[in-house]
Amino acid sequence: MNSWETETTTKRRDKLYIIAEILNIAGNGTLKTQIMYKANLSFAQLNEYLKLMLKIRLLEKFGRNGKDMYRATEKGADFLQRHHEITELLKTEEENGTNGKNGVKVPPQKLLRKA
Repeated sequence: MNSWETETTTKRRDKLYIIAEILNIAGNGTLKTQIMYKANLSFAQLNEYLKLMLKIRLLEKFGRNGKDMYRATEKGADFLQRHHEITELLKTEEENGTNGKNGVKVPPQKLLRKA
């Protein structure tokens, strides 16, 4: 288990965080049940996220050994990279004790999720 997972499992996760987590888990190919367990989602929640992510082409579904697998698309990998960059940018701004550029307030560190 990654160190960031232990810090976020007791906190409420937003949709973008969950999408990034699914993309990270799916990587180059993962079974639906593995995504469900590793992302700690119910079957109904997982199906909603997969439907959305397939529709907007963040994930693709393919078959391997007669089983449906899911993997991140190029667009999904781009989303994951950008999510990580934004999270790091906000974290860095907060750690420096500054507000973001143009007077944008940075949320407290405890509200930021590590990717």
